[in-house]
Amino acid sequence: MNHLTMAPIPSENGVLGDDEREEEEDDSEEDEEEEDVVEEEDEEEEEPRLKYQRMGGSIPTLLSSDAACCIAIAERMIALGTHDGTVHILDFLGNQVKEFRAHNATVNDLSFDIEGEYIGSCSDDGYVVINSLFTDEKMKFEYHRPMKAIALDPDYAKKTSRRFVAGGLAGHLFFNTKRWLGYKDQVLHSGEGPIHAVKWRASLIAWANDAGVKVYDTANDQRITFIERPRGSPRPEILVPHLVWQDDSLLVIGWGTSVKIASIRANQYNGTNGTYKNVSKSSMNQVDIVASFQTSYFISGIAPFGDSLVVLAYIPGEEDGEKEFSSTIPSRQGNAQRPEVRIVTWNNDELATDALPVHGFEHYKAKDYTLAHAPFSGSSYAGGQWAAGDEPLYYIVSPKDVVIAKPRDTEDHISWLLQHGWHEKALAAVEAGQGRSELLDEVHAAAYPRTWREEVEIDGSNNEVNPSCVGSRYLDHLIVERKYAEAASLCPKLLRGSASAWERWVFHFAHLRQLPVLVPYMPTENPRLRDTAYEVALVALATSPSFHKDLLSTVKSWPPVIYSALPVISAIEPQLNTSSMTDTLKEALAELYVIDTQYEKAFALYADLMKPDIFYFIEKHNLQDAIREKVAQLMILDCKRAVPLLIQHRDFITPSEVVSQLLDASKKCDSRYFLHLYLHALFEVSPHAGKDFHDMQVELYADYDPKMLLPFLRSSQHYMLEKAYEICIKRDLLKEQVFILGRMGNTKQALAVIINQLGDIKEAVEFVNMQHDDELWEELIRQCLNKPEMVGVLLEHTVGNLDPLYIVNMVPNGLEIPRLRDRLVKIITDYRTETSLRHGCNDILKADCVNLLIKYYKEARHAIYLRNEEDEARVKRSDSRASQAAERPMSMKTMEVKSKTRGGGRCCMCFDPFSIQNVSVIVFFCCHAYHMNCLMDSTYSVSGKQGKGAAPQQAVSDYAEYDNDDDDDEDDASSGVPRMRCILCTTAAG
Repeated sequence: MNHLTMAPIPSENGVLGDDEREEEEDDSEEDEEEEDVVEEEDEEEEEPRLKYQRMGGSIPTLLSSDAACCIAIAERMIALGTHDGTVHILDFLGNQVKEFRAHNATVNDLSFDIEGEYIGSCSDDGYVVINSLFTDEKMKFEYHRPMKAIALDPDYAKKTSRRFVAGGLAGHLFFNTKRWLGYKDQVLHSGEGPIHAVKWRASLIAWANDAGVKVYDTANDQRITFIERPRGSPRPEILVPHLVWQDDSLLVIGWGTSVKIASIRANQYNGTNGTYKNVSKSSMNQVDIVASFQTSYFISGIAPFGDSLVVLAYIPGEEDGEKEFSSTIPSRQGNAQRPEVRIVTWNNDELATDALPVHGFEHYKAKDYTLAHAPFSGSSYAGGQWAAGDEPLYYIVSPKDVVIAKPRDTEDHISWLLQHGWHEKALAAVEAGQGRSELLDEVHAAAYPRTWREEVEIDGSNNEVNPSCVGSRYLDHLIVERKYAEAASLCPKLLRGSASAWERWVFHFAHLRQLPVLVPYMPTENPRLRDTAYEVALVALATSPSFHKDLLSTVKSWPPVIYSALPVISAIEPQLNTSSMTDTLKEALAELYVIDTQYEKAFALYADLMKPDIFYFIEKHNLQDAIREKVAQLMILDCKRAVPLLIQHRDFITPSEVVSQLLDASKKCDSRYFLHLYLHALFEVSPHAGKDFHDMQVELYADYDPKMLLPFLRSSQHYMLEKAYEICIKRDLLKEQVFILGRMGNTKQALAVIINQLGDIKEAVEFVNMQHDDELWEELIRQCLNKPEMVGVLLEHTVGNLDPLYIVNMVPNGLEIPRLRDRLVKIITDYRTETSLRHGCNDILKADCVNLLIKYYKEARHAIYLRNEEDEARVKRSDSRASQAAERPMSMKTMEVKSKTRGGGRCCMCFDPFSIQNVSVIVFFCCHAYHMNCLMDSTYSVSGKQGKGAAPQQAVSDYAEYDNDDDDDEDDASSGVPRMRCILCTTAAG
């Protein structure tokens, strides 16, 4: 059970109410409450179903000098009756709208019509008064006996009949109707004691008297049912019965300690063709008691609550140790308990119980309380929740107090969870969409919202729970519980798009030295925070060694534009030479250097960290100068990429610097292997660039690539032969020894190595042949004579280099040479083949010489015709005649003379310079040149055979033609065309 505490009404809304809560806290009650608390600690406290607030407005002022006794609720207003006979019309905030001085005694009952335009009241003064709320219309009916109940026709404002029912101590239930001649009362029932309650719904009227409850149907003008008064219930004048229509067919009856729910339904019988027909008269309606149960308390009021009931319970005191109820109520002035609002099911299962601390509850009896509810449609009730704006309102009236109760909404549920420290459940309720979206927003208010115990109207309206506190309270709760990681993970949900809230929590986490756990959740956009917030976060990560990985990932993921890298760099740099400087922190610092465009510093750190993409970084930012001090790291990282890089930029970093750094790094890596790779690549690119290290390179080749040593020895001239020879001896490199000995001039020793150690006669022959030393041949033969097998091999390989007979003559008699016959045959065969090849080559050479001489002779006989530009027109005119000779290939090359010679050659006939006359020139390969006219005249005079009618050009064409084939002379002879000859050469030849 929840004991509610409600705050007093502030004086600005009326006179301060008589809050007697402190007076009740005597010693005995405190002891009882402590025991109750101990018992309730074992069970989880249940959440209330209703929330309460005192009605403010004019209520405190009205009840300060009077006492409330009844209440009625319409859709737009409230009517409150008091003991002095006044009916007060109030709005829902408690402010008085109207006042009717309707009676001279206590107002016993009030009733609105369904439109809320008329209010009816009855009183102990024997009058029934009906007032119009919007006009001056007023009807007053006198019945001479105290009237206890009244009910207006729901359609009172719509119908002209102006019907109402009323009853009282006289025991008559009057049904008043307006007729043509005035108002007329009809007694619907009498003779069973006073009328204690009456309710009208649609066409049904229910009333209660000493005998029980009866229902009358105005539509059929007949009584429907009778429900007997519960046995053992208190007398009605002590505890009146309560009637409530839940809907048009469901009547809820609360009487003493008994609750009954009656369902009134119309009987229907099958008609023809499957239709239904209604049967009139007594069989028309049937009443079923659908629920009935007994309570352990007195019922001071009852109302529907969805599919449950709200009961205003009065707890009776114990008299002489007896707990059973009696028909009389003993006096318990000043000793009464708080009234309770209980929510029960139709099976009397209690769902919630709240004790109300109404003013002066210690002095009240059960009949002093009244419960009324505002009209509502229960159709929106589902799962214990009502649609917004459709919640039922309950009014608990005591003589000095009016308390409003209404179902708790989601925000109340969340507030209750927060009050009990169940922040996670509150957040889950918000995320499930049960509350407003603002519930997740960050708050600026310093105080927490008031709990449901304090939700009392202050300014005439119900204060909603501050929705913006959920996120803040939950975060504060987690911080107090030291659940920093969980609090940080919830920040995106709770803070969302509020930049100021994010910044405030960032600095709060920083103050708690827990900022690193918040960094992964910090937004970089929507919202974007101030630069300082991001910088503080990065510095916090940098100064916590356990979060260096988070720092690196954060620097890589955050956009560089949202913060300045300098403050973070300044925080990390002092750690460079300390034990706290981890590789991860170095990489993060390198990333920050890149952001700050300090590429050389970043490169230095990347090189120390051996990052694979450092070569791309060098190329991207042109950091060739920076590699000067990081040669070893680059080689260790990727020698295949480092070597070409060093070779390409050998002007920036010299070979001596590279070699020096690699030698210094001998403890970190196999520097000699890297030296070999570098010097080898350098030698291939520039053989002389690393000449100072060729001695070292000899040893490196011997160790890592012996196959390349001999080519290196042959190519280089910058190594010491003696040192190289020693290295080759140590590594047993025979061919290299032979080469070095040969270069040193020790050819005989070299030959001995070839014969004695290599045993390769072919190579020995090649070596001796290269030396061009006859004595060396003799030495070769002499050393081979001791080995018969070598003599045979020597015979095979000396063909073409040395006369085999010379070797045979030097062989001692009796020396047995393996396979001598076959080898001699091969020598002779090879010799014959060689001789034949020589003769054949000589014949080919002679033939080629003759052919070339013939070709040269023919070329020398040809002439070149140099044509003048001015002759071009004349040549064109003679094209028709020249085409006759087109069937034969032209033997004279034609050229246009583009410029005149100046004083150079002269005609060999007339000795005039060629520049004097603008005539064509013919030049022979014998370097003699003639004017064409001079040569033609000479040709005419010499041959004497030229036809007189032939044109000069035709004669030149015939004379100058030749063929490249060897049959030119024969063709010329057969055609009868004379060959042009140089006059001088021909004469000289003749």
